[in-house]
Amino acid sequence: MSQIKKLIQSAKNDLSKIKQKKLIDLSQIIDQNMPVYPGDISTKVEQDHNLTEDGYVNHNLTMGVHSGTHLDLPAHMLASKLTAADISLNQLSGRAVIINATEQKVISWQSQYDSLIRAGDRVLIYTGFDQKYGSNEYYQEHPALDLDLTRHLADKKITLLGIDFPSPDYFPFPVHKQLFQTGIYILENLCNLDKLIQYSSFKLLVFPLKVTAEAAPCRVAAQLD
Repeated sequence: MSQIKKLIQSAKNDLSKIKQKKLIDLSQIIDQNMPVYPGDISTKVEQDHNLTEDGYVNHNLTMGVHSGTHLDLPAHMLASKLTAADISLNQLSGRAVIINATEQKVISWQSQYDSLIRAGDRVLIYTGFDQKYGSNEYYQEHPALDLDLTRHLADKKITLLGIDFPSPDYFPFPVHKQLFQTGIYILENLCNLDKLIQYSSFKLLVFPLKVTAEAAPCRVAAQLD
């Protein structure tokens, strides 16, 4: 009987640990007024049925796959047939670390990152630029990564890079291409990364739409113990 009590108590302890885990939403809201990359179609959230006349509510969503918080895959810039529908959720979600790059217009490799990042990690870069989401400068004056940083990230064999601004580079997109060539996927337009700075690591949860395209809007969260 004492053994059964121990098992029950152990199960209660495990359940308590699960309940204590906290999720931080890292995704931008999808709505009619959300900003989009210059030249992309505007997002539309349009209601075509209502309770009074139809007895139910229905909305239609029109948006580009690179709108809001989204996942970029190699087919965005390279000759690849891989789509968001092909990606395993287990590949996207897992251990993650965050780099504090506030006030850096060009983000470069720092020696302290070497001990922070492990092979297989997902790396998020915090700049605070998400505070400018919706402004004119968000797409025109965002930070960028230098190629030395991306080379180091590739050498560390990370699986995913996430940023709180719209793109890791500008035309002709050398950083995009270098990351894709080394098998690293990109998460763009994240937010709330300031809430993660105090954590040495956490679990990143990434859920892209299962769409047959080179990118997909995502719901992204950090799971904290």
